[in-house]
Amino acid sequence: MNKINCQVESITSLTEFVYKVLLKPSKQVDFEAGQYLNFVMSEDDKRPFSIASAPGAESIELQIGAFGADSYPMQVIEHIKANSTVTIEMPLGNAQLRMASERPLLLLAGGTGLSYIKSMYELLATQKSSRKVVVYWGLREPSACYELDKATKIINSLDNGEFHPVVETPHDDWQGQVGMVHKVVMNDIKNLAEYDIYLAGRFDMVGAVRTDFLAQGALVEHMFADAFAYI
Repeated sequence: MNKINCQVESITSLTEFVYKVLLKPSKQVDFEAGQYLNFVMSEDDKRPFSIASAPGAESIELQIGAFGADSYPMQVIEHIKANSTVTIEMPLGNAQLRMASERPLLLLAGGTGLSYIKSMYELLATQKSSRKVVVYWGLREPSACYELDKATKIINSLDNGEFHPVVETPHDDWQGQVGMVHKVVMNDIKNLAEYDIYLAGRFDMVGAVRTDFLAQGALVEHMFADAFAYI
């Protein structure tokens, strides 16, 4: 694992509560799609965030959901705003994309868990992969969506890519699917055993998805999430 100083390239608001951060590392760093980094606030305070950019990208992208003025992630946002350089440690995690597998892929994320699977589908698009890649992104309401057109374009550029944004509480003009995202998946895909499944979101969500997917035939050895180490 490397400790790396990074120049803060930009910080922008994607929604009222989600920030996009671009960092320029001081040296080349290798990682695998689906890994995460520690944002170093101090030697005794290191905070994990998924890497949203694909391996080989010039900048390291983070998507940080921050609710509340003094919340755990908002403290990181304020630190980034106050400093032109920051320190990270990477790569971390064991739920990275298994590139040797040729099985169909199911990538499922809730909220800013999108950053975890974004690294994967962007890498696959860069490689012009022919694997089946089915992406589900669950959100509470349409206002929580961000960069929807960008994600749609990248996933649709795959030979066998499908993108399904799902909201729990739709507005009248919502054109996508509605409901709890993993329940929508279970309705759409009857044979989960065929898939390599990658999950990201709140720990309680990931735990519920694992339980329900296994009950519908998913194979535990083909399910991946860093949250599994904690739940």
